[in-house]
Amino acid sequence: MDDLSGEDKAPPALSVVIVAYNSAATLSRCVEGLAHQTLRDFELLIVDNDSPQGEAAPAAEGHAFARLVRAGGNLGFAGGVNLGAREARGRWLVLLNPDAYPDVRWLEALAEAARRHPKVRAFTSRQVMAEDPSLLDGLGDVMSAPAIPYRGGYLSPDPGDTPEGEVFSPCGAAMMVDRRLFLDLGGLDESFFCYCEDVDFGYRLQLAGEPTLLVPSAVVRHEGSASSGGPKSEFAVFHGVRNRFWVLVKDTPALLLPVVLPLHLAAFALVSLRPQNRPLLGVTWRAFKAALAGLPAQLKSRRAVQRARKARALDIARAMTWNPKDLSGRRPVIRPLRPSRRGAP
Repeated sequence: MDDLSGEDKAPPALSVVIVAYNSAATLSRCVEGLAHQTLRDFELLIVDNDSPQGEAAPAAEGHAFARLVRAGGNLGFAGGVNLGAREARGRWLVLLNPDAYPDVRWLEALAEAARRHPKVRAFTSRQVMAEDPSLLDGLGDVMSAPAIPYRGGYLSPDPGDTPEGEVFSPCGAAMMVDRRLFLDLGGLDESFFCYCEDVDFGYRLQLAGEPTLLVPSAVVRHEGSASSGGPKSEFAVFHGVRNRFWVLVKDTPALLLPVVLPLHLAAFALVSLRPQNRPLLGVTWRAFKAALAGLPAQLKSRRAVQRARKARALDIARAMTWNPKDLSGRRPVIRPLRPSRRGAP
């Protein structure tokens, strides 16, 4: 690890982790956005996932708040974040994608939300499209009845007056979580490598009885899939299909499985056979076979996750959406923060 900030300083309140891989086109702009934050009590850890573009070190240079963490290989997003979390010193762990550009008050808005809601330990941002900020990139992640997650409001107009409230899970592109809670829950599942590892973590937050609060005033502009070739690349499709199935197997409470599993398989077949997705049938089938091959490891993880579960199956069902129009329209699902989760801890 290269320390560019000085370890003799008092621990900051927030530790921002960016995982850099094939992000030369966006990383410097992302870091510049952090350099202009109104909240200054933070450190930045740029995890260099052995990117062939070598962009991490130049992006960190000249910024006293930045530290460079060399992974020594490509650990994936999950492994890179976990490495950054272990090296971080702040109470709050903040994840930011290298293609997400934060508003100047982004960190301040997240910190203010944590002060207002001391019982809440996970927060997510309002994400808008980088090329057209009038469109949403996401208002937290939604879990649908077929166990197909999506970013709430993706590509719909940003209403601008979104209420603060609970969502199913935070989006890993721009989220904040209590670092001790993150580590206690095991961090991100590194078997996922990337894609849906944030949904899996958010699901485990739900199972632990920990809410995720959407903070609409915490805004980032997000490119999306900039380092993986886009959402329809073979890499993205393979990992998305495989990892969505693993989230279902690993995290769904037993009482919900008889309903959710058939819905998932039916939705998987329906989506895969759409005309626009037929060119990807080969990689989709490979991904599904990889998901089945990985079942023994995921079932082992499932036993540990379900043993530690605090929430009831009914609580999880209520946190999901059972309206098929929500999934088809990618509608946000934001619920008022429950009274038991307000006030002093």
